[in-house]
Amino acid sequence: MQKIHVLLKKEELDAQRLEGKVVVVLDILFATSSIVTALAHGASEVIPTLDGRAAQEAAKTFPEGSYVLSGELNADTLPGFVHPTPKALLAEGIAGRRLIYCTTNGTVALAKSKGAAYVYAAALLNGRAVVEHIVANHPESTILIVCSGSADNFNLEDFYGAGYLVSLFRHRAADADFSDAALAAELLHDHCDGLDALRRARVGRMMLARKLDEEVAFAAQESCYDVVPLLQDGVLRPI
Repeated sequence: MQKIHVLLKKEELDAQRLEGKVVVVLDILFATSSIVTALAHGASEVIPTLDGRAAQEAAKTFPEGSYVLSGELNADTLPGFVHPTPKALLAEGIAGRRLIYCTTNGTVALAKSKGAAYVYAAALLNGRAVVEHIVANHPESTILIVCSGSADNFNLEDFYGAGYLVSLFRHRAADADFSDAALAAELLHDHCDGLDALRRARVGRMMLARKLDEEVAFAAQESCYDVVPLLQDGVLRPI
């Protein structure tokens, strides 16, 4: 029987024994939404890094033009980097290129998850595909749905995304054991409008103030992509 639990922020991973567990990382605005979108539109792989310096070092190992360098720090796009949002990456032309990507929270959450047996990147955009894959391939596992949050703070949009995944697990693995945090996330999702939740969240309000309304609306779409990104040897690739 699967056990489904939601961690409210990436810092809670520090207290978890990850060996043998399945981790699903969420950063709805925007890291995992961008990763999912890039891979769904033909990016060869995504290399998540902890910061801009690490991203630039990674870029040196690949031919010029074979990658897109994208990232932010505290919501500000790094100098010389592509804006790290889904639609901005599509406009850059990601197909056939690798994405070297760093963010303040999402890529850090992925790094913190590396001790798990399997680490997936998920968003509202690919929720159904990720859940169906996990139900089919990890039927007896403990699943940790990790909300990235922001600098040790809880983020509403990630919790809403976790609730979407939990509701999908409910329909496909009804006999699973759901923690109270998972149940709370499910209740939020089932009683809220997704776009409204994202727009009202602290990060969502920040993005709207920066005229990124279309990016927020894009990230609020549910299960429009079938891609399932798996982290192996520090690289995310679709399975």
